[in-house]
Amino acid sequence: MAMLILPGPSPLGVGVVTQVFAPRHGLDYRVVPCSVQAGPVPGRDGLDYHVGAGLEALETADTVIVPGFRNPAGPIDPRVLDALRTAAFRGTRMVSTCVGAFALAAAGLLDGRRATTHWQMAPTLAREYPKVTVDDGVLFVDEGQVLTSAGVAAALDLCLHLIRRDHGVQASNRIARVMVAAPYRSGGQAQYVPRSIPEPLGDVFAATREWALRHLEEPLTVTAMARHAGVSERTFGRRFVEDTGYTPMQWVLRARVDLAREMLERTGLGVDQIAARVGVGTGANLRMHFQRILGTPPSEYRKTFGGKVA
Repeated sequence: MAMLILPGPSPLGVGVVTQVFAPRHGLDYRVVPCSVQAGPVPGRDGLDYHVGAGLEALETADTVIVPGFRNPAGPIDPRVLDALRTAAFRGTRMVSTCVGAFALAAAGLLDGRRATTHWQMAPTLAREYPKVTVDDGVLFVDEGQVLTSAGVAAALDLCLHLIRRDHGVQASNRIARVMVAAPYRSGGQAQYVPRSIPEPLGDVFAATREWALRHLEEPLTVTAMARHAGVSERTFGRRFVEDTGYTPMQWVLRARVDLAREMLERTGLGVDQIAARVGVGTGANLRMHFQRILGTPPSEYRKTFGGKVA
């Protein structure tokens, strides 16, 4: 895994990548920090960098991650763009965090794709690269080979998403616990909560989401969730979407599928048993929702990430 550090990177953006993919987690990742050439790279916020590899690191990497950097709308070294294009053509997974998306866009790797970046820079990205469909309201976007994330803290969400893709939800949750991070925030969650939402109400909704996660096997309804939050159904539904990017029942369904993923990994229960325990009713329902949300059937997911029977 090559992390391409361009001049003026965010310390948090660089740190998140090295922390999530650290060898101590036992997942066989190795992050190679690199730049145009080995040596010093000017930083920002009081931190400079010294990398041990140049662009040749991209030639053998299975994943390339570009953290945000200073002056993303300015010119980018043509050698960097050529190296990014070559890596992508080879089939390398290409990832950007925060305004690192500008480097992928300048290389043409986001053309015809949906992508995100920090919400403050999203209009600039859309203006400078009209072939890119810019979504400024999400934490990250997974387009298969190419993935982008929003503001710098969203790098953590995207990196944990990559762990889920590569090793399953149990591994991702374990690393999130070590880092004292939210184990799962979907790509569709809003980058920020609109200011029109009073802060105490947001706290109430967080408590309601926690309550719902403890009662997924029950027939949860918007009525029940709104009653728990102490607001009307209309207010609950509208502000829930503003807060998470999903309607309440879309969010509940994804939470149920996520719980099913973990049970497929760590238990020997059959699909019908898991479906009942996560609240989707039948195995047929679980298979349908699993396929639609994750793009794979439960049986294939278990073959890939199973073998961890409790």
